[in-house]
Amino acid sequence: MERTFEAVIRLLAAGEVVVLSGAGLSTDSGIPDYRGPGAVARRHTPMTYQTFRGDPAARQRYWARSHLGWHLMTRARPNAGHRAVARLQHAGLVPVVLTQNVDGLHTAAGSDPVVELHGRLDQVVCLACGRRGSRAQLHRRLLAANPGFTAADAAVNPDGDVDLPDEQVATFRTVDCADCGSGPLKPDVVFFGETVPPARVAHCTALVERAHAVLVLGSSLTVLSGRRFVIQAAKQDIPVVIVNQGPTRGDRYARHILNAPLGTVLPALTDRLTTGVAADPAPTPATV
Repeated sequence: MERTFEAVIRLLAAGEVVVLSGAGLSTDSGIPDYRGPGAVARRHTPMTYQTFRGDPAARQRYWARSHLGWHLMTRARPNAGHRAVARLQHAGLVPVVLTQNVDGLHTAAGSDPVVELHGRLDQVVCLACGRRGSRAQLHRRLLAANPGFTAADAAVNPDGDVDLPDEQVATFRTVDCADCGSGPLKPDVVFFGETVPPARVAHCTALVERAHAVLVLGSSLTVLSGRRFVIQAAKQDIPVVIVNQGPTRGDRYARHILNAPLGTVLPALTDRLTTGVAADPAPTPATV
């Protein structure tokens, strides 16, 4: 482990490191993961873009669950991993963060710029007129339309919603776009069945082309939207470092792998890279 840790330090110290983060980075903030250690079981079929757009009952079900989940998601705060990434940016080693997460915690920790591959839950978009707006404003409108709508002891899912019985969903009232007056609203995130906007992909591709290294944090790389940049880096002989608990679909492309909890190994890496001396001894998790 120590040799791998030191090799990663030497590689990242050269700077121009593009970070690619996934759900595993946010678990210490109380946002669960479907794939990592301690992952929660998916209790319902993921909402697809096609179903959401074409089925009013599906939209009602989504917004009922998400309305309660949003209240819980707003309590999440950046953890040590998010703060470590921000420190690497402020030190000039990481020019940009690419994230598959929709929780906005990188920005809350002070990272800038951040490219959110899958969008953000704190924004909504009208499917009719295309206007974008604040999720907080929508939340206030939904509260007014559904006074007393609560779920006792609800636990938030990785998608930012909660599980509700059908009879409770049936009582929930949705609201339409406040600008055009009739368009259905959707969270400004990439649903299953959607693709990341081509311009966003092209921007990230260009960022990876200029990178000295790609640092993957807390992603199983199951989804192609993130894995494509690891494959790109490997094809261009750009070193890939993966820090994650458990195997990923990008392991064969990696120069170094640290199989470790991000909340411990990432601050240790950052301490060494930004001060030259770690505040605590480097952790000794398993490594590949």
